[in-house]
Amino acid sequence: MQVDAPVITLDGPGGAGKGTVSTLLAERLGWHFLDSGALYRLTALAAMNHGIEMTNEAGLAVVAEHLDVTFVQQDGETVIMLENDNVTEAIRTEEVGTNASKVAAFSRVRDALLKRQRAFAVQPGLVADGRDMGTVVFTKAGLKIFMTATSHERARRRVAQLTAKGIEADFDQVKADIEERDERDMNRKTAPLVAASDAIELDTTEMSIEAVVRFIEQEAKNRGLAD
Repeated sequence: MQVDAPVITLDGPGGAGKGTVSTLLAERLGWHFLDSGALYRLTALAAMNHGIEMTNEAGLAVVAEHLDVTFVQQDGETVIMLENDNVTEAIRTEEVGTNASKVAAFSRVRDALLKRQRAFAVQPGLVADGRDMGTVVFTKAGLKIFMTATSHERARRRVAQLTAKGIEADFDQVKADIEERDERDMNRKTAPLVAASDAIELDTTEMSIEAVVRFIEQEAKNRGLAD
């Protein structure tokens, strides 16, 4: 695999803070940002819209290959368009997240999205957020971080996010869903959720977002990846 720009990967389970940290880090460095999980969520949502079962690997692979998606920068935020519909909020529902985890278990789907993900690695650099960024997609990345947190803390964060959006959520159910997804992601045959052998493992349970961003930014500077 050839990478034309410096890459920092942030992998880990849902709720570890990868999305927030990756977005802030990319902004500070002035780099591009890849939310790889959004591609799987988009594939799941597109399949749901077209009545394709989450067990139909062939059908899901076709959806992934022909995903009609556009990322539009609007007023400082990223708006995600799927088949000309704004799905920025729709792809963040629990149902889509659960189905995205099921979709991601299929090797044909992952293969279909691989080239699209690697195309994000352009100058001046890329911060890639996902579950297999350092182990599969960007194996030669200059800095790999594997972010973790307890399932209790990750559930607390998720409930807080939902509450802020005016959505009621049951803590115990959210925690159970997170643990179920962890189990599925860590034990799938294709690209299981695991830290790359050369990744720095970072437990964010007791860390603030700012502290995590500062740590990674300093590590990137120490390695000569960023000024």
